[in-house]
This record gives sequence, C-alpha cells and structure tokens, in this order.
Amino acid sequence: MMREKYHLTKDQNRRFARMNLTRLVHTNARFEGINTTLAQTQTIIDGLGVEGVKLEDINTIVQIKRGWQLITESDEVLILDFEKSINKIVARDDALDIGLDNNFIPDMVDISNETDYLSQLLKSNISNTEKALRIMYHNMRKQLFWDGNKRTATLVANKLMIDNGAGIINVPLDRWGVWNELISSYYQSNHMDKLLEWTYDNAIQGVQL
Repeated sequence: MMREKYHLTKDQNRRFARMNLTRLVHTNARFEGINTTLAQTQTIIDGLGVEGVKLEDINTIVQIKRGWQLITESDEVLILDFEKSINKIVARDDALDIGLDNNFIPDMVDISNETDYLSQLLKSNISNTEKALRIMYHNMRKQLFWDGNKRTATLVANKLMIDNGAGIINVPLDRWGVWNELISSYYQSNHMDKLLEWTYDNAIQGVQL
C-alpha cells in the first residue's frame, strides 16, 4: 500500500512548495527540453531576461511558474475544468501540436469518461499520494490537451498532493533517464504499477514536522 509519506496541513504544504518554487519550475521545464541552470531559472522567475536563453523558453518558464502559483493559491476543488485552467496557463505559448512519445498514439478523449474517472478516483479508498500518482500518469498517457500534457498532469497531481498535505511529486533530474524509460513502457503497455512504485520510492518530497 502507498501510505502517505508526509502529513502536513494545506498551508504548510503550500509554504513548502513556494519555498521550492525555483527548483520545481526548473525540473518541470525539462519536459520542454529547456536546459537553463537553476540560477538562470531563478533570474527568469524574478522577471528578468537571461542572455543566451531563447524568448520562447523564457515564456515557458514563466508560465510554469504561474501554474505553480495557481495550485498553491487556489481553493477550487480538483475537477476537469480546473485541469483545463492549469493547461491554459502552462500551454499558453505552445504551438497546437500533440507531443507523442515513441510513436504512441492516444485514443480520442471522451470528456464524460474522463470526468467519471476523476470522480471515481477521488472517491476511492486509497491514499491521496496514490490518487495523485494515478491521475498524473493517466493524464500523461491520455493526452487530454493539444500540448503541455506532462506539465499539466504534474501540476494537477501536485494540486491534489498540496490540498491534502501529502508533500509534492518531483522527480530529481538525475533520475529522469530511468523515469522516461518507465513512462515509455507504461505508454505502450498501459500497466502502471511498476511506474507507480518507482515514483513513490524516488519522487515524493516533503518535510517531517
């Protein structure tokens, strides 16, 4: 069983996420192949340009920052419309192009099925950490939006984590090689368990109070 690793209040979890905002944005930017340093990411978050970093990459980092700000400030419940709000922010400057992984082609999105999936998952008798991991990987594979699916799925999952004081999900960059292999395998097989277990062991972060 994937028990909660951390037991924070919502405010404590929000504060933890805000304290680590630069690191979280820096990690999430890798989904778009952005290789800024942590210091460069901080400069961009502070509202300044960085020599040698493309404007489109700067804009992407700014939108990821705004996505994290949304999930650490909003008291809205997690429903599909809120997921759309997150995607609208993080994919604001993206081209209308679906990013496919290893020639994986997702099924057509059925909004009714996705609404039911989210509702049933949130009602299920499993930990909030497991719920967050399942919705994150489900959304990544389903590719609900034109673009920004991995960024959106990560923020949706972290919204659930933060609201329930369960910490945050953030895969360290030095483990992305293994992580991407596991994600690709999951895309092809639709078997999530190995990926869930690995992420639970390697990517749940928080503080013990």
